[in-house]
Formats: sequence, structure tokens, C-alpha cells
Amino acid sequence: MGGFAEVEREARGDLVRAIGARGTWEGEPRWREAFAEVPRHLFVPYYYVGVMGGHERWWGEHPDPRHRERWLRGAYEDVPLATRLRDGELVSSSSQPSLMASMLLALGVRDGDDVLEIGAGTGYNAALLAHRLGEEHVTTVDLDPEITESARRHLEAAGYHPAVVTGDGARGVPERAPFDRIIATCELPSVPRAWLAQCAPGARILIPLATGLVLLHVTGAGRAEGRFLDTPAYFVPLRGDTPPEPPVPRLEGLPRRVRGDDRFRFLLTLTAGGTDPHEAYAVWEREGRPPRERFGITVEGERAWSWLDDPGGPYAWPLP
Repeated sequence: MGGFAEVEREARGDLVRAIGARGTWEGEPRWREAFAEVPRHLFVPYYYVGVMGGHERWWGEHPDPRHRERWLRGAYEDVPLATRLRDGELVSSSSQPSLMASMLLALGVRDGDDVLEIGAGTGYNAALLAHRLGEEHVTTVDLDPEITESARRHLEAAGYHPAVVTGDGARGVPERAPFDRIIATCELPSVPRAWLAQCAPGARILIPLATGLVLLHVTGAGRAEGRFLDTPAYFVPLRGDTPPEPPVPRLEGLPRRVRGDDRFRFLLTLTAGGTDPHEAYAVWEREGRPPRERFGITVEGERAWSWLDDPGGPYAWPLP
């Protein structure tokens, strides 16, 4: 058992150092402490690794100690881990730790902030928030009762007891409102209006949308606005009462060199349903192949739109 504990300490330390090598912890020692103290392996007692023809299950109770060590070291790799499959389709995962760290830092929490997390996942992100803010300030919600039950067990095993709610994340958790920060760990097609009504003045909302991350500042009743971060982000879609995903754009006739370009695919996804792919390509070339951080989103009541450079500028596309 002593050997197992030593491997775990070494692997966790390596993860924290790997994230820190990117400069992530500069000026943010309390988040470094959270990642150093919260044991990720307790939140992934098993996970799935892609192999030829499907997935292989790695778990911590394997009878072979070599397999257990492989599982433990894998739990502290800076990679996303598939934790729940249904008919071969991924329905829940533990996100890449460095991406989680970037999101948590971008959220800009302050002591005493109340945070709502949309998408409980394994419970690991809620544990990090609870470590930083205190468990009484953290609420996490998920539609799937199996996911919330397992997240609750993992949190208890690690010694954290935030509020874990089973419900439709698109509707928020009004009984726990108001929130100073809302963070989603699942992809959405737009900004649920119910969240704005549950925000305190000056709140921030961080949402994975269109393969990017948009940080919104709530500036009034039913109004929020903000820009995308420069970070690509790919998450499992939110299940529940959300608008349907826009149709996949057809790329026939576009130059081959741009079809797989990550930033162009971001623009296509962001504007799907609002513009033709060829029009999007014309904007892309005319504006110098803009990166994610030149785009933003504005929500005003029932109206929401994405934009390039200026919310009132010539390039704007409706959101659901």
C-alpha cells in the first residue's frame, strides 16, 4: 500500500508541475493548491481507453497490481478520461486537467462567491471549486441521476460535500440562486436565459460553445455580453431542455486547406444556421482568418447573437 501511495503522490505532483509549466499558476497559488490537494483518482475509479475496435476499461480494483498502477498513473495524465459510455457513445467524462485549470482561472472567482456548475461529471471539478471556495458555496447539477449519484459518492470519498442536484442544467437551480459565477462543463448551442435570471449583479458565466469558451459578463437584467477565450474546447453536449443543434454545414466547393482548419471550423459552427458556409469563408478570408478571441456573444432578453470584433458591427449571426 505504501508503494501505491508513493506512486499516487508522484503522479499528482507531476500533473501539477505539467500544468504549471505553461505558466498557469502565476499569481494563482490557491488553484495550484487545489489541484495539488484534490485526489483525481478518487473521481475516476474506472475509465475507458480507446483501443483497436472499441474501448478498454481500466479500473482501480483490478486484481493485477500492474494494471492498478497503470490505472493510477493514467488518472493523473493531463488528458480527458471517458468515464461513462452508453451504446458505445460517450455520455460523461473527466475533462483534461489543464483545460479545467484554464477555465477555473478565467472564471475569476473571489472569496465568498457562490458558483453553479452545469454538468456534474465525476465530481472532480466541483471538488476543486469546493476546495477553493468552501463546499457551502458550490452547487453542481446534472440531468442523469446515475451521474449525480456517482459524483456524490466520489465527493464524499474525497471529503467534500457541495450541493449535488439532479435536474435539467439548462434551467439552472433556482432554489440555490443567486449565483456569482456559472460554469458549464458541457457544450451548449446557446445561452440558457434561465441562468441570467439566477445571476447576482456582476456575475460571470463561462460556457463551452461552438468548440470554444465564451466568458460572459452579466451587465443587467436579462443581459450578458463577452468574448471567446483563445482556447479550443470540445465537450459532451448538454442533455435536457436546450435548443436543437444547428445542421452540420456542407463544405462542398470550399478549398481543401480550410476544411480541417480548427479556427475556420469554429466559425462554421458558431454561424451554422445563420450564414452559408461560403459566406463564412468569404468573411474568414476578408478579415484575415480571425482567431477565436475576436468573436463574442451578446444576450438581450430573448435575443442572442454572435459577432466578430463588435456586437454592433457588420458581422453578426443569430443564436437560438
